[in-house]
Amino acid sequence: MKPSIYIALDFTTWKETDEFIQMHQLQGLPVKVGMELYYREGPRVIEKLKANNHPIFLDLKLHDIPSTVRKAMKNLATLDIDILNVHALGGRKMMEQAKEGILSGSSGYQKETKLIAVTILTSMNQKEMNLELSLTGSILANTVQLSKLAKESGMDGVVCSVHEAPQIKQACTPSFLTVTPGIRLEESNRHDQERIATPRIARQNSSDILVVGRSITEAKSPYHAYEQINKEWEDK
Repeated sequence: MKPSIYIALDFTTWKETDEFIQMHQLQGLPVKVGMELYYREGPRVIEKLKANNHPIFLDLKLHDIPSTVRKAMKNLATLDIDILNVHALGGRKMMEQAKEGILSGSSGYQKETKLIAVTILTSMNQKEMNLELSLTGSILANTVQLSKLAKESGMDGVVCSVHEAPQIKQACTPSFLTVTPGIRLEESNRHDQERIATPRIARQNSSDILVVGRSITEAKSPYHAYEQINKEWEDK
């Protein structure tokens, strides 16, 4: 079975990260590494996690001119991990170049790294999107449009909120991956996320992969929280 629930390792250092994993017996579970940890520790954090058999989603959200993204993605592809991502707002040419980079950089490696595109951040609400980004229309309409563009550009899926996943599947085909952050257990705090959902709602809305951070990392028992999320996710 492919990994479905990735724990967001939103820590500053490898020392903090390793202590968290070891203390709570989370070895081998799928994990997401973001900018905070990767920019501090670099590729060595990926190698250390791979040594513990963790499936890895490297969440750097590349967004730059096409040639720069292609070269960066070619280097990142050599990490031989499960998922990498870019920003869909970078446009078609940038995404196509990202795909070219990952294909040329991953030759000879074992994993088929999935390349996905971020649509509208789940921390953003309708008012912010309209006023600050000058994007007209609804979050749903913009997310679906960016998802269609991502699919046409060769992406394997998108990062979106749970609430947009069904419409994306309908617009882009059921096999197009929907990776959904903003997952919370009922008792968890919203923190800085706007468009959140429980694991059960995510399953009902056709999410393929969940990304869960503070509901696990700030729980009294992170392993128990992971198990609870997994149970909710698998209950049909």
